[in-house]
Amino acid sequence: MGVLTDYFRAPGADAVRQVLERTEGGSPLVGRRSVFDGVPSKGLDPGVVLGQLIAAIREVPWGVDLVGDTPVWPPGPVPGPDGPEGEEDPWVTGPWVFELDAATRDTLAGVPDAAVPEVTARWVQAEELYGAAAEDMQPVTEWLIRLARNARAAGELLYCWMCL
Repeated sequence: MGVLTDYFRAPGADAVRQVLERTEGGSPLVGRRSVFDGVPSKGLDPGVVLGQLIAAIREVPWGVDLVGDTPVWPPGPVPGPDGPEGEEDPWVTGPWVFELDAATRDTLAGVPDAAVPEVTARWVQAEELYGAAAEDMQPVTEWLIRLARNARAAGELLYCWMCL
């Protein structure tokens, strides 16, 4: 089973937490809960797969710190390796939401439309996208770029909701 990921833009972490409290951590992009502009996806985790896209755009090698993120959900501090006794640790079971850094948003937003095919062709060379065709991934690239442009224009950041 793959990881479900939804990317969206929001005015801030507090607004995201308020929505997630009402939906018990469910994706803010599903059905009537859809309150944020976003892109549903599957398996496009921020650190690796999105990081590979950022590396392709910047034309640099991928690294684990290429996409900066800050935990937003579940509420409370990230616990140590042992969760509360007798309870499931939500940091193990999810869902999770991460706020992506402004540099990631700005990198995506700054891609000229004419460069999208070339960037996508570089992105699909990543091992994690083995077998993916550039023409199939180009709409994903375009959606993420448009989302980032809208976020930057509104003074917002990008967020990633993830669930197993």
